[in-house]
Amino acid sequence: MNTVSNTASETGIHSRGIAAPAWFATRPFTWSVQRELWENRYLYLAPVAVAGVFLVGFFINLLYLAFRLRAGMALDPAQQRAQFELPYNIVSGLVMGTTVILQMVYCLDCLYGERRDRSILFWKSAPVSDLTTVLSKATIPFLVLPLIGFGVTAISQLIVRLLTASVLSASGVHVTTRWTEMSFILVSLMVLYHLVTAHSLWYAPIFGWLMLISSWARRAPFLWAALPPFAIWALEKTAFNTSYFADMLRYRVSGPERFDFVAPGSLGMDPLHHIHPGQFLNTPGLWIGLAFAVACLYAAARLRRQHGPI
Repeated sequence: MNTVSNTASETGIHSRGIAAPAWFATRPFTWSVQRELWENRYLYLAPVAVAGVFLVGFFINLLYLAFRLRAGMALDPAQQRAQFELPYNIVSGLVMGTTVILQMVYCLDCLYGERRDRSILFWKSAPVSDLTTVLSKATIPFLVLPLIGFGVTAISQLIVRLLTASVLSASGVHVTTRWTEMSFILVSLMVLYHLVTAHSLWYAPIFGWLMLISSWARRAPFLWAALPPFAIWALEKTAFNTSYFADMLRYRVSGPERFDFVAPGSLGMDPLHHIHPGQFLNTPGLWIGLAFAVACLYAAARLRRQHGPI
């Protein structure tokens, strides 16, 4: 009776030409993404924790560096520049490495976990299709985690910059290196470019494969994700004594040669970076990997429709 009344009243609203209130409009995809963040708080707590540990260590090291400079243990300009650029490289590497680990752990557990704890029964009763659910889960490693990594890295590097200026100024140390000329915006753009190209687009087939296994495996998804590539490599090596499949995997993990956006011989935070998005977009391996990722996500949605709780 309540359902009929609600339907009748909703129909009456539209028939009289009255605009439906905002809460009438359901946004299943948006709410599904938010649900993933609510249920998996480690996705943003882990990068913040890693950055926090780094900042504590950096502050201790900065006090020691200020003492050395104040005591007259001068460094030449090249050493000073390397000393001040190093924290930028370390924090970006730590956060990016943490992001990659989180992406893989999440992809391998996102569809398997809901079948293991039987929460899939509840979410299948919601008016959200399997494809929408899989795409909302795929948004986490493809978009949300790279953005979280970018935000944590940018804020950490800004704190590094402010701490360096404050501690050295308070210690009466005047640094005459080019580190002060580094554009914070440019450095942030380098990080964002790397996260979008490497951590989202280039690793897309890896994430798609892990999500496919997560939707299929009934036990030990990590084993099922690693066993087929290992078996293919062993079969090829035994039968033909070649390693084309292993080379392909290595190419996918390390990226193509043109993928590197750092100028040869330069430091990670050098302002003279070379970004070549056109060359990256023209890489055949990129589009082959994206096509494979789309196929894996579609198959994962079909498997989720068929499979129930474990």
